[in-house]
Amino acid sequence: MPSTERGTSTVTRTDETPPARAWATRLVVVGIVLAALNLRPAITSFGALLEEVRDGLGMSGSVAGLLTSVPPLCFAVFGVTAPRLARRFGPAAVVCAGMVAIAAGLLIRPYAGGTAGFLAASALALMGIAVSNVLMPVIVKRWFPDRVGSMTGLYSMALALGTSAAAALTVPVTHALGGGWRPGLAVWAGLAAAAVLPWLPLVRGRAAAPEPAPAPEAGNPAGASGNPAGESGSLSGERRQAPLRITRSRTAWALAVFFGLQATAAYITMGWMAQIFRDAGVPAGTAGILLAVTMVMGVPLAFVIPRVATRLPHQGPIVLVLGACGLAGYAGLYFAPAAGAWAWAVLLGISNCAFPLALTMVGMRARTGPGVGQLSAFAQSTGYLISIPGPLLVGVLYQHSGGWGLPIALMAALMLPQMVVGFLAGRDRVVEDEAAATR
Repeated sequence: MPSTERGTSTVTRTDETPPARAWATRLVVVGIVLAALNLRPAITSFGALLEEVRDGLGMSGSVAGLLTSVPPLCFAVFGVTAPRLARRFGPAAVVCAGMVAIAAGLLIRPYAGGTAGFLAASALALMGIAVSNVLMPVIVKRWFPDRVGSMTGLYSMALALGTSAAAALTVPVTHALGGGWRPGLAVWAGLAAAAVLPWLPLVRGRAAAPEPAPAPEAGNPAGASGNPAGESGSLSGERRQAPLRITRSRTAWALAVFFGLQATAAYITMGWMAQIFRDAGVPAGTAGILLAVTMVMGVPLAFVIPRVATRLPHQGPIVLVLGACGLAGYAGLYFAPAAGAWAWAVLLGISNCAFPLALTMVGMRARTGPGVGQLSAFAQSTGYLISIPGPLLVGVLYQHSGGWGLPIALMAALMLPQMVVGFLAGRDRVVEDEAAATR
């Protein structure tokens, strides 16, 4: 029997895996990776060409700030529907539809005409991202209950790779396609179209996930099975169970606020950091590469941090280290944005790895697969609601103060409560126990 990570269940495996199930498992891995690659290019490609899009559509700084707030708004509004859609159609079908929505939205938005059309098409793509965001931890928990940390790391690493690739390549690709920002944004629809393909056989074949043993790991309630006894185990559909009263869990609230504050920092970074460097005198191409450096830090760290987190009884120390890096990066942006640009990009990239840590804690803070689904929907939807004002407020402060001093001070100030609630969310407990204790 293979060893398992902390925060997961002990799973009995046979020596031989049925070929159909092995094939389906490999297809799920491919689908997870390709889906993750598409969960941020819609945002970072826009950030890399923010100035060109503003000029092309005649946006003010406040309207541009509003557009940078659209992603968390869509994630909050549409993400909360993901568990219900998954119960009705199955997680595979919902993720597949999400990839279709991303591809369509990215293809349409540059040519929709005007700010309103750009916004509507962006919302379509972000709707697909929102439901996939919520369901990725559910799929990982159900198909890989003994490898939550490593699979979350793989998913987070692919997400970071897609994020950084869009930030680094959008400007060069735009120049290669003739210099217009419209084809430079539309080209990312091709990656989303490719991500549809591995999910189609899973939807049509209604492949069944492995049936893990229901018993939790001794002395570790957070490590209970991702599929309790009697649950169907199907990726394409699952038996309805009584929902938790998730709002009665203090850990769920701490995780939701932590998720919201780290998302605030991430979307401010993705939407505005390249502009901060450009205003400091850094060339546009270099500013895009600096944003890519920030994003690419998540590629190795997003794989390492979840694996480390699942082996610790308390994830709070990791939260504090990431927060300290963020404070140092903001201080650098305030005092010497151009002189130390590469160092600040690296530090903020490390700080942004609070995202894979939050995803890992979602998988560890619930005992069952449905519990993970509810916690994921609650933490992400509530968190993204919390994050909505941040990018907009940065745009307003930037426009009315005429500089980046006040916006950067706001970013640094928000890092402090993020560290506090993240430390609380990292305690070794599960939401099912807290919800039951308050009845």
